[in-house]
Amino acid sequence: MKFTRRFMFAVLSVMFLPFPAAFSQSDPLPSWNDGAVKQSITDFVAKVTTQGGADFVSPAERIVVFDNDGTLWCEQPIYFQAAFALDRVKAMAAQHPEWKQQQPFSALLSGDGNALAEQGEKGLLTLVAAAHSGMTTDDFATSVSDWLATAKHPRFNRPYNELTYQPMVELLTYLRANGFKTFIVSGGGVEFMRVWAEKAYGIPPEQVVGSTGVTKYQLDAAGKPSLLKTARVQFIDDGSGKPAGINMMIGRRPILAFGNSDGDHQMLQWTMAGSGPRFAGIVHHTDAAREYAYDRPSKIGQLDKAWDEAKAKGWTVVDMKQDWKKVFP
Repeated sequence: MKFTRRFMFAVLSVMFLPFPAAFSQSDPLPSWNDGAVKQSITDFVAKVTTQGGADFVSPAERIVVFDNDGTLWCEQPIYFQAAFALDRVKAMAAQHPEWKQQQPFSALLSGDGNALAEQGEKGLLTLVAAAHSGMTTDDFATSVSDWLATAKHPRFNRPYNELTYQPMVELLTYLRANGFKTFIVSGGGVEFMRVWAEKAYGIPPEQVVGSTGVTKYQLDAAGKPSLLKTARVQFIDDGSGKPAGINMMIGRRPILAFGNSDGDHQMLQWTMAGSGPRFAGIVHHTDAAREYAYDRPSKIGQLDKAWDEAKAKGWTVVDMKQDWKKVFP
């Protein structure tokens, strides 16, 4: 056998790697601590991908769905899309002088947190609608990209799209390597997520299911078509809306679903109600030092009824503090 210089270089490069580095890639989930939770994931994958096994699932049916906020990236102290909306309204204020006299805009622009809180959910929805409408879909995508390039999380001082959960990104990669098709099914706006989801998670825009607003087709003076975002809500992909969104946009019942809150409860129930092997996972936020700790009383990402059912039915609950070696990349 003739050994080329390139072949010899490759062999020597591997030989002189430190022993642990040479073999570290044998673990597909290196940011997960060994234990029952990690084992439940790898056992499920092995079970449904073993050709000829009793629980084998064809690749076409290996549909998996993940919530986004609190499951794939951080969601505290407010949903990141809400942070975008608030910053967007501030940036648009110069074009809307009337906002200085109108609530909830005046409270936000003056920095009056108490007055803004008094506006409640209705006030927040008004701000979100203003930030997400009155522009074309292309202009909106640009505004999201520009915001991600400059905005930083108030606690971690990092860009929001760097606050993805490294263990979950590894899990998505691991599943795709084993023939699964990964989807996001989130209450967040679909056009907001599609701007950055592929780069962050490897999930293309067509595999993102989310809340949607009504768009209007239009032609400009030169005859160029565009889609104008309006303030009208078309579909809310949260709670019981998640199974409906899966049915409408994916058309197959998932065999694996991951969430973190009661907003994902019905999606987990819908997944587990199917025939054959099933997996339901919940990310439990228990790590106040590296991220946040919250569950039942939380105003954001409340985990109550879904947690009770998970414990009663043996679903996999990921303890962030105990099961993850690291949280962020």
